[in-house]
Amino acid sequence: MHSTKRNKRVTSWHVIGAQLAAFRKAAGHTQTSLADRFCVGEDTIASIEQGRRPLQADLARQLDELLGTKGVLSVAVAKVPQRERFPAFAQDFVEYEQEAVTLLSYQNQVVPGLLQTEAYARFLFSCLYPPLEEEQREEWVAARLGRQRLLERRPRPMLHFVLEESILRGVVGDPGVRREQLQHLRRCMELPFLGLQIMPMRLPKHAGLAGPMVLLETPDHDHLAYVEGQLTSVLHDDPDDVSVLQQKYGMLRSQALSVENSARLLDDLLGES
Repeated sequence: MHSTKRNKRVTSWHVIGAQLAAFRKAAGHTQTSLADRFCVGEDTIASIEQGRRPLQADLARQLDELLGTKGVLSVAVAKVPQRERFPAFAQDFVEYEQEAVTLLSYQNQVVPGLLQTEAYARFLFSCLYPPLEEEQREEWVAARLGRQRLLERRPRPMLHFVLEESILRGVVGDPGVRREQLQHLRRCMELPFLGLQIMPMRLPKHAGLAGPMVLLETPDHDHLAYVEGQLTSVLHDDPDDVSVLQQKYGMLRSQALSVENSARLLDDLLGES
């Protein structure tokens, strides 16, 4: 098996985009005339038709009315599977994540999605650039919170997280958002199937300087590694590649504060906030 980049699958958005292009041409519209009608950029219409941009529900309703398609586009958008509402490059990972037997996650910039509060997630999505439309932002927030059903799944997965101390000390949103997030992390530490360790800021040697990663074990006991960067991600399934990242994660666990000391640090941060 070889590492696979996740961005070439034909999704529901490609099908909806092709439908829109066919309906537009049948109604005698160009991409330019359609864009002018709804005060959006021509590139927006082109991106939707090519499946690169999701068609938002409100625009789908307006297009159905203009093109006389009797709700076809609106129904298609409503029926898009939940996992396809994530950015395209993350969809394979989300599918494996929800079925994982074990999940190990190292993060150095933000709290991992599985442990985010709603307010924290909404703030992070509001920081994206180019900015998201409000409807799309709320869809992504709902999808991220939906992923957290993993914590309620039976049988329970075994979860472990290593977080940089700088994430917890950083100012994210207003003080209330930060305090709520810290409280949520402290509650998560009480879950018997979840371990959380904090990587101290003052550390002579650090095994994770190359960036974040998530390690997964599937129900069939295959081992995968997910590494995400700017506008791209790679889901590794080559045993040699996964083994290297597993060794790194093992070293990170040994370098991080113990679970008990991590809990004490969280309590101290809550006392300061």
